[in-house]
Amino acid sequence: MAEHTFTLTASWPGGRNSVGEIATGQLQTKVSIPPEMDGPGIGTNPDEMLLGAAATCYIITLAAMLERAKLEPTELTMTSEGIVDVTNGVFTYVKITHKPRIVISRDYTEKEERHIVRLAEKAEKTCMISKAIRGNVEIALEITIDHE
Repeated sequence: MAEHTFTLTASWPGGRNSVGEIATGQLQTKVSIPPEMDGPGIGTNPDEMLLGAAATCYIITLAAMLERAKLEPTELTMTSEGIVDVTNGVFTYVKITHKPRIVISRDYTEKEERHIVRLAEKAEKTCMISKAIRGNVEIALEITIDHE
């Protein structure tokens, strides 16, 4: 069994409305509470980072699965949306919706297109981050297939 270790360093200079810094691998940025939660909104924040982790894991997994199936799209883009509920002052990350847009050649058959949709659904189930948050955060897909 192989294990991979990822290390992040963080510094936080003060109270709730301070601006900290994180560094891990190629990511080095400031962090603070977002303005939607009455923070200074400098750099990124945990909500964006969770959404970013889920989205990048999903799109990379999908791209790899499509490549292995030799069903490579001419374009693969995505928008992801995270929903945080605030009830009685308690913040809860409740849902992430991935909206992949997969552009394929008109030469693809209906059967190949259905296979692409199945792979897009499977990618969400097999992505490491999706598996890590499953049961705590709902993950939804809105898949769009367009032809060039």
